[in-house]
Order: sequence, then C-alpha cells, then structure tokens
Amino acid sequence: MKTCKYLLGPMRPPFLVLGPACMLVGLGSAYLQTGHINWLYFVLALIAGVSAHISVNAFNEYSDYKTGVDDRTQRTPFSGGSGTLQAHPELAKSTLAMAVITLAMTGLIGLYFMYVWNWTALPIGIIGLVLLYAYTAWIVYQPVLCLIAPGLGFGPLMVLSTHFALTGTFSWLALIASLVPFFLVSNLLFLNQFPDVEADRSAGRKHFPILLGRTTSAYIYIAFLIAAYMVVVVGVFFRVLPPFSLLALLTIVFSVQIVRNLLANSENVPALIPAMGQNVIVNLLTPVLLAIGLFIR
Repeated sequence: MKTCKYLLGPMRPPFLVLGPACMLVGLGSAYLQTGHINWLYFVLALIAGVSAHISVNAFNEYSDYKTGVDDRTQRTPFSGGSGTLQAHPELAKSTLAMAVITLAMTGLIGLYFMYVWNWTALPIGIIGLVLLYAYTAWIVYQPVLCLIAPGLGFGPLMVLSTHFALTGTFSWLALIASLVPFFLVSNLLFLNQFPDVEADRSAGRKHFPILLGRTTSAYIYIAFLIAAYMVVVVGVFFRVLPPFSLLALLTIVFSVQIVRNLLANSENVPALIPAMGQNVIVNLLTPVLLAIGLFIR
C-alpha cells in the first residue's frame, strides 16, 4: 500500500486533468458530427488518454532519475518532476513497470476501437505509442520535435483519437479544432523548460531555451500563443468551426498577463512562476471553452 501511495508521485496526478480537457474537444467534434454520444466509448477513450499521460510522466520520471537531471533541476510547482524517486530510489523499477503497463493499456484500448470500427486509425495509434516512449528517450534531444511533440500528443493525436473512438471516422472539423491544444500544450511544456535550462544542458538535452536562450525563446512562446487563438478565429471565419467556438478567446485575458510577465522576466525564473500557473489555466480552460462552443448548435 505504501508503494502504491508513493507511485502517485511519478504519475503527477495534478497534471492528469490536461488529457480529459483536450479530449473534450474530440467529444464536441463528434457530437457536432453525429448529434449523439456513446458514453461508454468516451469513458474507455478517457481511460486510454489518462493512461497515456501517466505513461509518459512515469517514463520521464524514471529517465530523469537515471540521468540525474532531477538532482540538478530548479524545481517549481509546475516543472522539475515530483522528486519521488530522489526520496525513494527503490521505486525506480516500479515506476518503469507502471510506465510500460499504462502504455500497454493505451495500446489495447486503441486496438479495441479499431476492432469495433475499422483499422484506419492504426497509423495514429502507432505514432502515439512511439511518441509516448520516445519523448524522454530521444525527442528531448531534438529541439524542433521537443517543441511540438507535447502538442502533437495532446492535440491532433488525442483529439482525433477521441473523435474516432466515438464515430469511427476522422473529420476536418476535429483536425482544425485539435490545433488549439496543439499550440497551447506545446507552449505548456515549452515554458516549463525555462527553469530546467541548466539541468537539461548538463544532461545533453537540446531544446530552444538552451539553444537560443530564454529571452529569444519567449518570442516562440508568444507566436504559438497567437497561433492557438488564430486557429479559432480563422476556423470560424471559414465556417469550419461553429460561431460559439469563439468562447475559447475568453482566456486571452490570462494570456496577456503571461506575455507581459514573460517579456519582463524571461531570465528571472522565480518571477515566471505566476505566468507558469496562468499558462496551466489557459491550457485547461481554452479547450473546455472550445468544446462548449462545439456543443452549442
């Protein structure tokens, strides 16, 4: 029981709400297409999505423990790992086992939906599973992939997979809508790399805050933030997204504060912590508001 309690750390439970928030976009696009929802299928899809998130978290915790990154990182409430394996190194093998088991759960549920509907989702499933495993093992050493991989996982892969689980098809609506969490979640992990620059550099990792510096990287963050909102505006303008999708723009009030803080304090990590918290709010609230807009006909 004590082991199970401690394993909650590598799962990072406070962050596991991100997957369901993004999956609501796929739920909304499926409802807009079909007019109904198979709630059993959605619950199964949720289990797969949360399992995938636990898997990548656990792989990351295990890798950071083995490489010693978390021993050198500047931990914040939003980055730097849970610290569980530093306090309880005997849980390393259990954490790795949890990562593999949850990866397998995600894959099995994906196979079930392909059995129910068709096998057209197989490429997405394979890409998703490879992304889960490769993120910590390889992607964190590739700057461009390191930037877009989180958004790809929680955006197109998760939203399209949810839409497929509920409809057995894909749609342009779901793809366009998925670009909102793509840009936002890419930014979520991107900003969280700012405190980890020195620790990640010591481990040989390569991402843009290391290569370009925090100040220049701030402008990449701003570009991705603008892109997320522009997807909604352009999608509504071309009638791909329904008008009420513009509800997603309400989070701009938080985004403006983030940008101001980032431009003023890009090299001052402690001063960035409020912006990192607001960044989490934007990532959770924006897809939820977008999903609500998809449900309103």
